[in-house]
Amino acid sequence: MKNFLIAAWAFSSIASAADTPQDYSHLLPLSAGTRQGVLQVRLPKDVYLHARSAMLDDVRIFDASGKPQPFALRTPPVEARIGHRDLPLAIFPLMGNGEQAALLDLDVNASADGRLLSVKVKPERRDNPDHPPRLSGLVLDLGKAVDAPINALRFTLPPDQRDYSAQVWLETSDDMKRWDTVGAAELTWLVNQNAQMLVSDRLEFGPRTFRYARLSWRKGTPLQFAAITAEQPTVSDNAPPPAQLLLPPAAGKKPEDLVYNVPPAIAPLKAGLQFNVDNVVLAAQLGIYREVAGQQIGQALAWRFEPLASATFYRISQNGQVRSSGDVDVAPLHARQWVLRAAAPVTSQPQLRLSWQPATLVFLGDGNAPYTLAVGRERAAPAASSIEQVAPGFSEAELAKLEYASVGAPRAQAGSDASDSAAALAEANSAQRRLMILWGVLLLGVAALAFMVWRLIRSSRSSPPAS
Repeated sequence: MKNFLIAAWAFSSIASAADTPQDYSHLLPLSAGTRQGVLQVRLPKDVYLHARSAMLDDVRIFDASGKPQPFALRTPPVEARIGHRDLPLAIFPLMGNGEQAALLDLDVNASADGRLLSVKVKPERRDNPDHPPRLSGLVLDLGKAVDAPINALRFTLPPDQRDYSAQVWLETSDDMKRWDTVGAAELTWLVNQNAQMLVSDRLEFGPRTFRYARLSWRKGTPLQFAAITAEQPTVSDNAPPPAQLLLPPAAGKKPEDLVYNVPPAIAPLKAGLQFNVDNVVLAAQLGIYREVAGQQIGQALAWRFEPLASATFYRISQNGQVRSSGDVDVAPLHARQWVLRAAAPVTSQPQLRLSWQPATLVFLGDGNAPYTLAVGRERAAPAASSIEQVAPGFSEAELAKLEYASVGAPRAQAGSDASDSAAALAEANSAQRRLMILWGVLLLGVAALAFMVWRLIRSSRSSPPAS
């Protein structure tokens, strides 16, 4: 039995081949600007074109000596992009006799939806020949109800004015009756002798919703600005740009079908058609073929078309401009073939455009640089680790800031693509030989065990009975 265990261990050692860069069809050099312990790589399109596994099991990172490096594959995080949307304000000047804007008695004319049509100071407060009316403040109207909060106002000087400085105060209201003070700012436009301008043209405050605003001056000369714009903060997802691939068509299983061969690692998020002719409209479905068993015993396997998306694809040239259909969302699916099915045979032979989000590879550089990204090996065992095993203790923010290693052009291993069939056949023959060796070892073990049992039985029969 001991000899049997040793033989089995020896066989397993022979069967487990070493993982080296020479085992992969394509190598891509990596380079980094600094020496960091953990780096990240956005997988290029070439990795997806040459991968033999749907789950990228045949991706590796090697150092200069051919030593595999620990790595993790992760979906690139979607970052929040902070921006703003501009909302122009209608401006109504308040002409008084020097009083503060809050003390003026106003005559307000508004439409049924609350939009201000005119705002004037009542005559009895303005008629004073010793104090001619002058600008005391501004009333601002968004023009419509805005549910999202606003956090700043931006001011524009009149075209004929370059220098200006003042301190303004802002109040807001929803009904032109009750006003809340929300902020103040020093507005400055300064131009030096070299025509360089220093500008501070924003009044910021805590995000809030309002319909009307009132602007008054605590310092400086009141000015009717050329424009005042409200800034509404916006947050949008800032995902990395997707990778795209154009695939040529081939004849399908039915005359109205076109099929497109897709690399196994690509699971598209969007799909579209790119036509090579003008003025074509094609209502069609995109899907895949599913293999189904025959309804009777011995009946051959059949194929069923499974639609995943439907759309009207087009390319139209009109008045010197080309209009074309965009991409449609599809369920991310690893399929070797995608199928385009129309109501009638398609004569335009469009290309299929697929878009997907490449994975990000994070690896620990514990070897000797430079490093190499390898891909393309049949039946490779998965080697990716969890991110906790590659970069333990790193937060999501730290992972997002990892330095990106740049990826060079892929280099095909000598004869790798041309000898795929031969390599597969050789691997199959090798597997068969290993299987025969294993069976031989098992038979030897069984024979040894049978011999030991026979010896025990013979010994028990030849022994004299106990008295």
